[in-house]
Formats: sequence, C-alpha cells, structure tokens
Amino acid sequence: MTSDVGPTLTHLDASGRVQRVEVGHQPLAARLATAQGQVRRPERTLEAILADQGPKGNVVEAARLAGIMAAKCTADLIPLCHPFPLTSITTGVEMEALTAVAVAALTLYDMAKALEKAMVIENIRLLCKYGGSSGPSGFDQNSPSQ
Repeated sequence: MTSDVGPTLTHLDASGRVQRVEVGHQPLAARLATAQGQVRRPERTLEAILADQGPKGNVVEAARLAGIMAAKCTADLIPLCHPFPLTSITTGVEMEALTAVAVAALTLYDMAKALEKAMVIENIRLLCKYGGSSGPSGFDQNSPSQ
C-alpha cells in the first residue's frame, strides 16, 4: 500500500510510535525459511572444533542447541516480531531462521574463543522462504540488497 508520499509504514501508529501489527485475522499457513551465516576461523580452529577438542566442550552441539532455543524465543528478542508456533527448528519462518543462525554463530564463537579470538561472524542472511502472506521467495546468495 503506498501513498503519494511513499509507502505506508505498518508498524507506526498515527503519532509515529512503534506498534505491533495485528495479525490475528490471518489464517494459519505452513511456513518455511532457510538462513545461513559464516564464522571465519583458521583451519586449526575448525579441526579442533570437529575433533570435539573445544575447551568448553562440544562446540557444534552447543551451537545447534543455542540455535533451537533462539528460534523458540525470537518474539521475545525482536520487539515487533510475532510469535509463531514452530513444529521444527531445522527450518522456521524468516525471523526465527535468522535469529537461530545469529545465536548459533555467537555460541560457536563463545565456545571456541579460547582457541581463536579473531574469528569473524559474517554474512547472516535469509536464503529462501515459503508460505505466509508474501508467498515464496528465493534470494540470490550473491546479492546482499535483496
């Protein structure tokens, strides 16, 4: 929806204050989203992680569980994000998928920082989503503007 001065911002009230949009009228729909991110690190750090030689324990399992927990708490972390009932955390809706990837990457960093403090978390992005009111969307992985 647009006006002659630009798009209507749905999350602002008449006074310009941020508000949550009512979505209770929307029918339940199957949704799926896939996101990814990268943690750059030296090869020796990856080898230690994969050999389960992280100083805090199993780095991969801790990051996987952190991602699951983050997806389940997304609406509590992102101010205007609506909660969605999730049936699987391997894929979720877009904000849940992005939150899961970000927190999993942060957990990986935390679990392995004693091995390497110069790790870099980057390129957290939505790869594709299906369902919901906007329908399917696939994104070009090389285009950060989408």
